[in-house]
Amino acid sequence: MRYRTLGATGLRVSEVGYGGGRVRGDADPAAITHMLHHAFDLGLNYIDTAPSYGGGLSETLIGRAIEGRRHGLVIATKTKSRDPNEIPAEVEGSLKRLGVDAIDVLQFHGGYIPGDDAPAILDEGGIDAYRRLRDEGKVRYLGFSTDGPSAGAERLVASGVFDVIQVHYSLMYQSTHDMFGDTGLIPSADALGMGVVLMRCTTSGVFPRLMRRSFPTELADIDIDAFLLNYALSNALVDCALMSLASEADATWTNAVSDDVDGRMDLRALHRG
Repeated sequence: MRYRTLGATGLRVSEVGYGGGRVRGDADPAAITHMLHHAFDLGLNYIDTAPSYGGGLSETLIGRAIEGRRHGLVIATKTKSRDPNEIPAEVEGSLKRLGVDAIDVLQFHGGYIPGDDAPAILDEGGIDAYRRLRDEGKVRYLGFSTDGPSAGAERLVASGVFDVIQVHYSLMYQSTHDMFGDTGLIPSADALGMGVVLMRCTTSGVFPRLMRRSFPTELADIDIDAFLLNYALSNALVDCALMSLASEADATWTNAVSDDVDGRMDLRALHRG
């Protein structure tokens, strides 16, 4: 596994991280623990989750998996609320489920953040609650997640108060980084020293399904998921790409993509012809 520096935080994070968003009620705790331990042994150290994933189950199972192995791991979770009176209780719940004393990256859990959501975070006490938690030592760095460009997301980046952005980006979804014009949320965040963490860089399976249905014979022996992950990691502004690892085999092949630096693409040459 190779590592990159998470923006200006100084944290060294694995190029491939674990995204715990697909943990559901039927999850096998032992299987998740074994898979994560295998991933840790290969070098993965960035873990992202949220209280809403599996109704707290994702945080709980991750907490069990990291017990005794906390050192060197970077743990990120989120809060759904923007209310400064509710945020501390959400964080206390996450700390308890994860079994940790501090969260490395705390993020406002966003979708397409509308323009009227940014004031709730920046002007009505949300970010102040985050800062107090940081001052208390319960949080180290501040961030937010967003599905893509919006007035709210652009204002959050421009505020300069965040350390990390988690955002969509993939071969199919280019709006967060227009490589041709070098514009979008990703270059804007990077210019301010924010760490860039990707979600859905393998398109949540959409592109592989489309290509296999369209070219079942021609692509029979092509690993499309590895191709997509390599595309994302070929972007030098990306610090970590989250993957919803479901097995030890997933941890192994994603680690192999990270290690295959000779396979990286020149995205600027590709996009600018």
